[in-house]
Amino acid sequence: MALCSDAAMVLFYDIAGDTSNHDHWHSHEHLHERLSVPGFLRATRWIATEGGPRYMVTYEVSGTDVATSQGYLDRLNDPTPWTSSIMPRFRGMMRGFCTIPASAGYGFGGFARACRFQPEPGQEEAVAAWLANEVLPKIAYLPGVASIQFLRPTALPPMTREQALRGADTPLPWLLIATGYDAELLDLAVGAAFDPTLQAGIGLSGEVVAAQYVLNHTATADEVARTPEPPVPGRVVPLD
Repeated sequence: MALCSDAAMVLFYDIAGDTSNHDHWHSHEHLHERLSVPGFLRATRWIATEGGPRYMVTYEVSGTDVATSQGYLDRLNDPTPWTSSIMPRFRGMMRGFCTIPASAGYGFGGFARACRFQPEPGQEEAVAAWLANEVLPKIAYLPGVASIQFLRPTALPPMTREQALRGADTPLPWLLIATGYDAELLDLAVGAAFDPTLQAGIGLSGEVVAAQYVLNHTATADEVARTPEPPVPGRVVPLD
């Protein structure tokens, strides 16, 4: 997960109808397009195996100022025909840029557990310190775990033509995203140190929502820079 930098953009969403065309578009147009924008370092698509939404997409970025950079806004305000056809099928988009105040471990495994939550008003710094100093160090080096990050959202990105095609985004809550090489052990590790039943005592507000994901596609900006822009048919190419 986001270890190339101390900032990321994270998206959670579902897709109406068949997902195969979305995945084809996302892999062969969208990821290449995003990773060509200055400041985008690595993109990773995850698919839910338990809980949801179906998709979690993480973009590691050089800083949260990428959200208002001219290169990014120009791209969002000039969607391609294929993007324009896909965007209205997005459902429940939750999206935002985040700082990464704390992380532990390194690299990422093929499985992820994402926990979404909010701190009680006035308890933000206490919760942040608890996560950084107690939760992450307890989880990072348990069996099955590769790394874990605490992500704290910043201001909502501005509305653009691309976002208008799918509707307004829901603000991103606070996140813990842990990745590992054993899905069952990863879930046990996170559950042991980040227990939602204790949330009232540690300053969390409302429900902690957790979901499990498996890695589906990842690429870096360096890889994109070394790769010709792919042809964009705008459809799933038949195998025969």
